[in-house]
Amino acid sequence: MSGWVADFALALGVLLALLLGGMWIPFAIGIAGLVSLYFADGLMGFRALGLVTWGSVNSFTLTAIPLFILMADILLQSGVSHRFYIGLTKLVRGLPGGLLQTNIAGCAMFAAISGSSVATAAAIGTVALPQLDQRGYDRRMAAGSLCAGGTLGILIPPSIPFIIYGTFTETSIARLFMAGIVPGFLLAFIFMVYVGIVAWMRPGVAPRDRTHVSLAEKMRALIDLLPFILLMATVLGGIYFGFATPTEAGAIGASLAVVVSVIWGDLTLARFRAALTNTVKISCALLFIILTAFIFAYAVENVGVSQNIARLLVESGLDRYQFLIAIVLMYIVLGCVVDSIGMIVLTVPLLYPAVIGFGFDGIWFGVILVIMVELGQITPPFGINLFVVQGISKWPLRDVNLGCGPYWFLIIGFAGLLTLFPEIALWLPGQMFDR
Repeated sequence: MSGWVADFALALGVLLALLLGGMWIPFAIGIAGLVSLYFADGLMGFRALGLVTWGSVNSFTLTAIPLFILMADILLQSGVSHRFYIGLTKLVRGLPGGLLQTNIAGCAMFAAISGSSVATAAAIGTVALPQLDQRGYDRRMAAGSLCAGGTLGILIPPSIPFIIYGTFTETSIARLFMAGIVPGFLLAFIFMVYVGIVAWMRPGVAPRDRTHVSLAEKMRALIDLLPFILLMATVLGGIYFGFATPTEAGAIGASLAVVVSVIWGDLTLARFRAALTNTVKISCALLFIILTAFIFAYAVENVGVSQNIARLLVESGLDRYQFLIAIVLMYIVLGCVVDSIGMIVLTVPLLYPAVIGFGFDGIWFGVILVIMVELGQITPPFGINLFVVQGISKWPLRDVNLGCGPYWFLIIGFAGLLTLFPEIALWLPGQMFDR
């Protein structure tokens, strides 16, 4: 057995044993990396850890993560998200599916300021579920629309997974953000079409609200949406027109979120302190995973795992689409046992050289990767969005799982569409940077 194969098998075996033993993901990743370094180079292998750990977190790009988390949490704490949902409900009331359509549209718009799937599902779900239950909506349809809609939080920018992917691959975060816009809103549209078709064929799943909405009410609803529109325009517009980097846009967005929450919401000092506390907790957890992932990536890179895997895959006789199908199947399995950030930090350093070797565009693959992470978040039995919605609704987990089933297949189909027509993702960044 080749030396690099034995070292990689050891690292992977330790990692899997620790994960199956219930150890928290960052500790499992870090310990597996340290064990691999020790068996490859002895204690001398630890000499580079100072530079590796410093380099992993000494990144201007990564500072965007806490800024976008803070921006979303301020809006949640102040109650602005509640006004947003109520306003959107009045505007889409006439569509087949009623509040189910509001869930999808609301998630798509909230995704454009949150950067997080969990935050999106929690924010919209907390407001929507009491109304859905009260009005007699089908539980499976309601749960599925929230779980699947929540996944849009990591595809429509700003997206934390895009930031992490760009950090590991040294890919432009701005290009990745722009590449996620068209696929994100197109996927939201596909979800809404599906909801409309089901509601038209089975009217009982979504009671039709035929209450007349006056022009004055619609104008007030637009005012409730105004804060989100302003934030979206500022954050994404600043990046698109080159006025700000993603990190700078995050800082501007967090500052504007305070202003918006004071004017349109109920932001008190205590709630602002709670938002800061949540941001620190979530950011520390994410950055700790990134730090240990860099140690693991350095350990496997130290014995040439990435280059050798890339060489073996390219020489394996697989064509590029067979290789892509194999990756998709791998992420479907991983999504059942590993969280979204863990999937990215464990696989990207190993697979990215092979992806480039097969001739795939790095920006396009970033979008496909995030879509696969979306799939993992609604894959039973451990998809995180399933537990978020189940925890808020207290509905049986079986109903939540069954409600997500159709969306699972829609996401798979959408990934196939992006493979056939990569310009869906690449057109906007090309317009932005290459004109």
